Amino acid sequence: MIIDPAHTSQSDVYKILTGSVIPRPIGWISTISEDGVPNLAPFSFFNVVGEDPPHVMFSTVRPGNSNKDTLNNVLATKQFVVNMAVEELVEAVNTSSASLPPNVNEFDYAGVTQAPGIKVKAPRVLESPINFECELVHHYTLEDHKHGGATIMIGRVVMFHVDESVLLDNYKINPEVYKPVARLAGSNYAKLGEVFSIKRPQ
Repeated sequence: MIIDPAHTSQSDVYKILTGSVIPRPIGWISTISEDGVPNLAPFSFFNVVGEDPPHVMFSTVRPGNSNKDTLNNVLATKQFVVNMAVEELVEAVNTSSASLPPNVNEFDYAGVTQAPGIKVKAPRVLESPINFECELVHHYTLEDHKHGGATIMIGRVVMFHVDESVLLDNYKINPEVYKPVARLAGSNYAKLGEVFSIKRPQ
């Protein structure tokens, strides 16, 4: 079947994309407003950009042509923290996805603990085993949108927080202890399944 997105509904395009690009890592993004109100929300349009120097990206949709609190906070403060989502925190991750007023602290709402950053003002999730403190370097809003589109945020990682329990020798991460979760389509999530190795050709 050939499907032209220009002649397909937004909801159907979304289903094709989110059902095809799986599993997707979850960036649990914490920010703080100019008034000092913390915000916490998960984004599965998230990934690493590169390591030299370390950068990550996430994008947030703009429903009804309006910004979410996360986007407003990042644009105002130029900072955010990526908190990695793991099995034991998945309920809190899901809870923090609720649409709440800007004056509500999602850390409290989701029942997780705020911990201070070192180089950014935004708090991090203490219970998350890995946090990246980030400074915004670039953002871009998709053009030619009909319903608000999405804004891509690229941040430079200026500080890592890694719990020693998930860390192996030589700075490798132990996935069996880390236990990350990923997003699939709809309300579905995934754990790490069978792992196999293939060496690259010389």
